[in-house]
Amino acid sequence: MTTSRKIERRAFLNGLGGAALALPVLDAMGAEVTGQLPRRFCAIYTANGMSLPKSEHKIEDWHWFPTAEKDGAFVFGKSTEPLSPFRKQLSFMGGMHHPSGPKADPHTCSDMWLTGAPLHNPKPGTYNTAGLDQVIALHTKQFCRQPSLVLSIDAGTGFLSRTGTISYSLEGRPIPAENNPRRIFDRLFRADRTSLKSEHEKLQRRIKLVDAVVDSARALDQQLGKSDRERMDQYLTSLNEVESRLIASERWIDIPLKKQSYSHLNLDATSEGEPAEYYRNMFDLIALAFDADITRSVTFMLNREDGMGISDTFPLKLGLAKTHHNLSHATDKEGQMQFAKYDLFLSQQLAHFFEKLNSYEDRQGSVLDNTIVLFGSGASTTHTPRNLPTLVAGGANMGLKHGTYWRRGESRMSNMHLSILRSLGIEQESFADSTSTLSASIFSRS
Repeated sequence: MTTSRKIERRAFLNGLGGAALALPVLDAMGAEVTGQLPRRFCAIYTANGMSLPKSEHKIEDWHWFPTAEKDGAFVFGKSTEPLSPFRKQLSFMGGMHHPSGPKADPHTCSDMWLTGAPLHNPKPGTYNTAGLDQVIALHTKQFCRQPSLVLSIDAGTGFLSRTGTISYSLEGRPIPAENNPRRIFDRLFRADRTSLKSEHEKLQRRIKLVDAVVDSARALDQQLGKSDRERMDQYLTSLNEVESRLIASERWIDIPLKKQSYSHLNLDATSEGEPAEYYRNMFDLIALAFDADITRSVTFMLNREDGMGISDTFPLKLGLAKTHHNLSHATDKEGQMQFAKYDLFLSQQLAHFFEKLNSYEDRQGSVLDNTIVLFGSGASTTHTPRNLPTLVAGGANMGLKHGTYWRRGESRMSNMHLSILRSLGIEQESFADSTSTLSASIFSRS
C-alpha cells in the first residue's frame, strides 16, 4: 500500500507538469499571448432546495422560480427580487435534474451537483466522479496563482452523504474546503517565501505521518479497514491539494499582485456570528481573487444538507421560526412563507456578490462579464431531485445572453455543465452523463 500510494503521488506530481508548470502569462509577453480575456467560473450551492409553494397556498409571488410575466418578460418573485437589478445578466433555468438523483440517497444531492455521479463510476469502489470546477481548473490553472479555491460554510470534507464540500477531484475524491476568512485572505494575498517554506515543512511532516501509519499497519500484518482507507484517501487528497497549491504559488512568488483595497473586509467574521456579515466577507474575498486573477475556478457551499453544520441555525438568527432543514420540510402556507424569506436572505447575499463583480473593471467589461456564476441547489423541495432551482449569471463576454426564464421539460444538468465548459472555451466532447449541450438560448454556442 505504501509503494502504490507513493507511485500515485508521483504520478500526481508528474501530472502537474507541462502546461501547469509553464511560465505565468504576463502582460510583458505581448498581445498575442495576453490578448485572450480571462474566463472564470464560480459555483455557489445552497442545500435543502428552495421554497416552491403550492398553488392552493396563494403565495405564488414568493415562489423561487418566476411565476408571472409582464410585457413578455418574467417577473421576479419576492424571494428573488434583490436580483432584479441584474436582470440582463442572469437567467433562471427550469426543469434541471440529474438522472442519477432518484437512484441515490437524497442527501447526496450536494455531492453530485457538479459531478452527475453516481450513475457510472470510472473506477471500481469509487463513489464520485470529477467535479465541473476541477475540470475547469485543469484548463485555467496555468494562467493564475491558484488552480482553484474551494470554500464552504464548514471546513473540511464532512462525510459521505453529508459532505462539507461540493468540489471533487479528477479522481472523484472530495476536496477539503476552507471557511475562515483570515486564512483564506492570507493564502490568497499574503503568500511569501517564508510562509511557503513553512507550509512545505508542514506538508512533509504530514506525508511522513501517512507513511508511518501505513508502515505500522504492515508491521502488525494487518490491512487497513474500509473506513480507515477512506479516511486516508481523503487525507491524501488534502495533501495533494496543498502540494499543487504550493507549487502554483512558488511560480508566481516574484510577480506582484494587483493593487487592491482590502479596507472593506472584516477578516474576523465567522460563521458563528452574524450570517450576512460572514457571507458578504466570503463573497468579497472571491470577488477580490477574481479581480486579481488569483484563480479562475471557485466553489462556495453556503449550506449543508439535512440540518448539518452551523448554517442550519441561520434562519433562527434572522428571526425565522425554524432551522433551515426544518423549513425545507414545511408543507403549510406559513412554513413555506418562512422558507421563502430565507431564500430572500440568500438572494440579498447573491446580489451583493454580483454588485461586487460588476464594480471591478476587467480588461474588457466587468469581472462579472468574464465570469460564469452557477447558483442553485441539488433538490427542489423536501429532497426532491427534480426541477432543481438553478440560476446562471454573467459571462457576457463568453456569449451568454440573459434575461430569460428557460424551461423545456426535464433537462440534464450535465448538458448545462457541458454548455458551460464550451462557453469557457473548453472543447470537451462530453461531461458526466451529458448527451449534448443544452438547447438554451442563453448559451450562444448551443
